[in-house]
Amino acid sequence: MVQLNKIPLAEGVQCQVLGKCEFMSFGGSVKDRMGIRMIEEAERDGKLKPGYTVIEPTSGNTGVSVALVCAVKGYRCIIVMPQRMSQEKADMITGLGAEIVRTNGTSFEDDDSHFTVAKRLNKEIPNSIVLDQYTSSANGLEHYDSTAEEIWAQCGGNLSMVIAGSGTGGTLTGIGRKLKERNPNIKIIGVDPEGSLVALPDSLNVLRGKKHEVEGMGHDFTPTALDQNVVDAWFKCNDKDSFQMARRLIKEEGLLVGGSSGSIVAAALHCAKDLKPDEKCVVILPDSIRNYMSKFLSDGWMEERGYL
Repeated sequence: MVQLNKIPLAEGVQCQVLGKCEFMSFGGSVKDRMGIRMIEEAERDGKLKPGYTVIEPTSGNTGVSVALVCAVKGYRCIIVMPQRMSQEKADMITGLGAEIVRTNGTSFEDDDSHFTVAKRLNKEIPNSIVLDQYTSSANGLEHYDSTAEEIWAQCGGNLSMVIAGSGTGGTLTGIGRKLKERNPNIKIIGVDPEGSLVALPDSLNVLRGKKHEVEGMGHDFTPTALDQNVVDAWFKCNDKDSFQMARRLIKEEGLLVGGSSGSIVAAALHCAKDLKPDEKCVVILPDSIRNYMSKFLSDGWMEERGYL
């Protein structure tokens, strides 16, 4: 965990803003925590055995984590990922020896969505298993058992707010449940991109269906792994603000983060405005710039989309 210095000061935020650097994990993202837990729980439950095939639908980071664990344990791995996700993620997954299937569906119910294709492959391939991070209880439990405990310890039990993005919802759910058990007054803020319909109240989702380019957050459905009751408030983010803030985090704070970290820090600058100097706001920084070298790090890519 590191303190953000220049950006909060420049934006008039008085409290300590602390970044939980999940991009420094072994596979480069917050998804590493639940990736290995889902596999090991499936092994303990007898659902995953030597010689089996592991299939996982993902926007990329979970795919990297699962492919990495499968490489170590010797399982065949098939990752199903939407075409719009970065080539860097795809290259990382294939580099780990996994097979990758790209999909073009725009809704999770489409015949060509990564969810539908993963289920179809599961039916077609004998001795295969879909881990399914979107419904797995291991997802939220891992953050309940580890991430939340780390945050509590690193802050000495003194924190006022935690801000995290909503992908599968496991991070928000696990952290939120544990920290509210420790202190019900801690505010949990969920970040959801424009175009997604996960945020509550539903009136926030005025641009539902709008395509967004920040990866790893937002859906046209509410994942089972997300407990919306632990979230005190939602913040809707847009691509331009997210990518510009991610670039500032790299340039001004020296943190080599991905686009969703920009979304989360942009939310913090808004939501933590009223916190006092002796209070702490923790932001979850989910993944690294490694996944997006050809995207928002490029001036040309940003200019083409009107983000610069």
